[in-house]
Amino acid sequence: MKKSHFCDAEPAPAFSNLPSVSLSQLAMISINIRSLLWLSAIFRVILIVYGEWQDSHMEVRYTDVDYLVFSDAASLMASGDSPYKRTTYRYSPLLAFFLIPNSIIHRSWGKFLFSASDLLVGVFIHSILKLRKVPEDLCMYSAVVWLFNPFTFTIGTRGNCEPIVCAMILWIIICLLKGNVLQAAFWYGLVVHFRIYPIIYVLPIILILDPLFFRSGLKPRLQNWSSRQDKTLRSSNKVTDQYDLWKALKTVFSKERVMFGLVSGAVFLSCTGLFFYLYGWEFLHEALLYHLTRTDPRHNFSIYFYHIYLHYEHEFLMVEKLISFLPQFIVQLVLIFRFAQDLPFCLFMQTVAFVAFNKVVTAQYFVWFFCLLPLILPWSNMKLKWEGLSCILVWIGAQLHWLMWGYLLEFKGKNVFLQLWLAGLLFLAANTFVLIMITCRHTYSPVFQRLGHPTLKNAEKNN
Repeated sequence: MKKSHFCDAEPAPAFSNLPSVSLSQLAMISINIRSLLWLSAIFRVILIVYGEWQDSHMEVRYTDVDYLVFSDAASLMASGDSPYKRTTYRYSPLLAFFLIPNSIIHRSWGKFLFSASDLLVGVFIHSILKLRKVPEDLCMYSAVVWLFNPFTFTIGTRGNCEPIVCAMILWIIICLLKGNVLQAAFWYGLVVHFRIYPIIYVLPIILILDPLFFRSGLKPRLQNWSSRQDKTLRSSNKVTDQYDLWKALKTVFSKERVMFGLVSGAVFLSCTGLFFYLYGWEFLHEALLYHLTRTDPRHNFSIYFYHIYLHYEHEFLMVEKLISFLPQFIVQLVLIFRFAQDLPFCLFMQTVAFVAFNKVVTAQYFVWFFCLLPLILPWSNMKLKWEGLSCILVWIGAQLHWLMWGYLLEFKGKNVFLQLWLAGLLFLAANTFVLIMITCRHTYSPVFQRLGHPTLKNAEKNN
């Protein structure tokens, strides 16, 4: 493993902010993952029950408005109609199908389904870190970051479907770590059909399926976690990084890559073809094409919203709609070719950058990268006391600053569109600052060892 080239400081042990032997560590070790999941499940059930009460007794509803859209679409599907008769339903018909029990069993069925997926994400986070031989206490701390994060446990209990997507993405990572390319391809094709944004992960996955790591009849060898870096291995990786990229491009049509592309493409096209047959162009537009050219004049965190608001009455050309993808595309390419071998970190960086530069940014999008954050924490040298807290305060402070102007606009009716747009720029700057800090304090750690590489064999024997 080697640390990021962005910083020259010597690597410190991961989670260096934590005391070596503390009461919190002892408590965390004594609580196993099963106990943690039970506690998380009870907490989520309480929130779902409370949400039902708040919806019935208070003016401000706890339930997400999107959940009402999902439920209406599911009710239409149960009666044999198209879910797209429900205006603003812009998801795969699979989601409406999963929520049909809302009309049969109870209206909160979907919240329990999403919360169960939320808990499954916690299980997968723990499993991925254990596969990489991360110590149990760090696995538990990382799982807690997801299971007890206010942004995440409210998403599922309010009725948002993002935990299902997060669970599928983490399962794909598990399949890749275990060398099960066929299963990873199946779930990748399904998740891209279900929610289009994971398409951004295709290139790093293709790059990671390098013949140096994946060969027929051989399981990939994982690069295990270590709190101390091997300087010889690090310098070796520095020399071979550029060669690895060139080698990956030359062997782009390896067996594993071709199989992944064919299977994931077949699953995606099969699902899309089936629902196009059932629901026609309406499905294709609402579930897929709409998200590629979406322009939303309502205020949101995106830096593009003010321009869209000012020009919304004039129809945007297709070129204008697509050109906003250019900054995203450039940033994605840089991150992919720099960090692809450190797959969880690459996916995390991609997702944060994708959300920050998106044409529409809402709070639910933050869950997309929160599920990947625990996977990189054991490789972080960031100290919580100063650097970690500064990142948290900058990010949350910029968000609260934006929400203040959003409140004045939406609830007080004040003309603060310009201030809101400037607050969006500040939020983009905050995201950029946090990304730079995380990158500087991250220890670059390729997921896989090269098969048959003598240096890596010797390093493995010494560990």
